[in-house]
Amino acid sequence: MMREELVFGPIHSRRLGSSLGINLLPEKGKLCNFDCIYCEIGWNRDGRDDKKLPSASDLRKALENKLSRCREEGVGIDSITFSGDGEPTLNPDFSEIIDITMELRDKYYPKALVSVLTNATRLSREPVFEALRKVDNPILKLDAPSDELVRLINQPEGDYSVRDVISDMKKFEGNFILQTMFLKSDDFDSAAPESLNAWMEIVRELRPREIQVYTIDRETPRKDLVKFTPERMRELVKPLMDEGFNIQIRG
Repeated sequence: MMREELVFGPIHSRRLGSSLGINLLPEKGKLCNFDCIYCEIGWNRDGRDDKKLPSASDLRKALENKLSRCREEGVGIDSITFSGDGEPTLNPDFSEIIDITMELRDKYYPKALVSVLTNATRLSREPVFEALRKVDNPILKLDAPSDELVRLINQPEGDYSVRDVISDMKKFEGNFILQTMFLKSDDFDSAAPESLNAWMEIVRELRPREIQVYTIDRETPRKDLVKFTPERMRELVKPLMDEGFNIQIRG
C-alpha cells in the first residue's frame, strides 16, 4: 500500500506502539534501490511516475503541524518512524531532515523514539551514517548472508556486497537493530541450513542490540513465496537466543 502523505498516522504498531509515520519519498510513486520480491508496495516498475521528493522545509512544516495538533488533542505518540514507499535515505535532504525531526521530537514529544527503517545500502555515505547514529532506533536490513541470495530476494540496483554492508554496520558498534525477513520460494529457502548458519555467524560478528526476524504477512508481487510460522522462526533462531541475543519475532 502506497502512502500519499508526508506525515501519516499515528497508527498502532506491535513493535513501536503509537507510531507516527514519515514518508520521504514521492507522494504518488515508489523510489527504492531494492526491488524486493516480497515488497507489499509492488515492483519498482509498477510505481507511479511522480518522482518529486519532499524537501527538508516541507518536512518541517508537515511534522510541526502534525505534532502540535496531536499534542493539543492529547494523542499519544511513542515513535516517529521513517518508512514509506521505498528507501528513505535516498532523499537528498535526509541528514537535515533527521536533525529537524530530532529537534521537533524534543519540543513536542520528548519521550518518543525516532526510528528509521533502511536497507543499509547507503551507510558508506558519511552524512547518512551520521544521521542514522543520531536516531534512537536505526533499523538496518540484511535479509541474506550472501550476494547471490540478496540478488534473488532484494534485487538491488548496481553493485551490492554483503561484506561491504557488514563493514558499514560494524561502525555502529552494535547500537542498532538488525532486521531480517525469512521466506522461501520455488527457487530458494532463506533459512536453509547453509544460509541460516552463515546468517547466524554474521549476527555474532555484528552483535546488534536487537534482532527483528519476520516473514511476509501481506500480498506480495511474486506469488510463489511461502511464509514461516512464528514457531518455526523461533526454532530457527533458538541457538542465538540461547547465547543471549535479544530477538523479536514477528509473523
